[in-house]
Amino acid sequence: MPGCFKKTLFALASLISFVSFILIVVAMGTPKWMTGKILCKTGADLVNATDPELVKFIGEIYYGLFQGGKIRQCGLGGRRSKFTIFPHMVKKLNTGLHVMIILFLCVAIFFSLVSFGFCILNAIKVPYRAINGPAGACLWNFLAGGFVVLAVTSFMAAVKLHHLTERIANFRENIFQFVILEECFEDCFWICVASATAHAVNLLLIAISGIHFPKMKTKTEEVNVTAEDIMY
Repeated sequence: MPGCFKKTLFALASLISFVSFILIVVAMGTPKWMTGKILCKTGADLVNATDPELVKFIGEIYYGLFQGGKIRQCGLGGRRSKFTIFPHMVKKLNTGLHVMIILFLCVAIFFSLVSFGFCILNAIKVPYRAINGPAGACLWNFLAGGFVVLAVTSFMAAVKLHHLTERIANFRENIFQFVILEECFEDCFWICVASATAHAVNLLLIAISGIHFPKMKTKTEEVNVTAEDIMY
């Protein structure tokens, strides 16, 4: 049976793995990975709008991995609309990269659950096989965190290098052209970052569980009684 200290560490690691699993699932299902402000350039150019008048042409956009919405401001008031990435819009985006982001997160969900199971196993008993012990728990946590990092990095590449927000904002816009004024990563993006950080914390906890702390031994002094001591 593992010691009390080791049990506590692996119980905490299993809880963190389960929390990471929940975080990834919530992040994937929420449509707010990115928000931004979009300028209706065509409308502003038509009326030669100056700085004070540009407010009438600045709308908003938000989106996640599967859906999103925007407010179009082209001088005649705001028009709200919602959209879905699949199946139509994904054809206008970098399809391979977008699908890879989703696959990376799905794999991370799987490995988070596996690491949760392995941490529970190590909290209950000492496995006979090394792969089922702390080494295996480290492996699954490393893989889970690594795939989350890959997903986050790929999403950043899609936004910054492949102009994801601009492509989504101009989807099915035949008359007006929108320009991105501002982009901001939202809570769901940072939730994934927190998930990767959680697995890094798990690696640290598992490493600490393998440290063998020296035991304090109390030495009992032997009392030597000699004949001279008895005389006195």
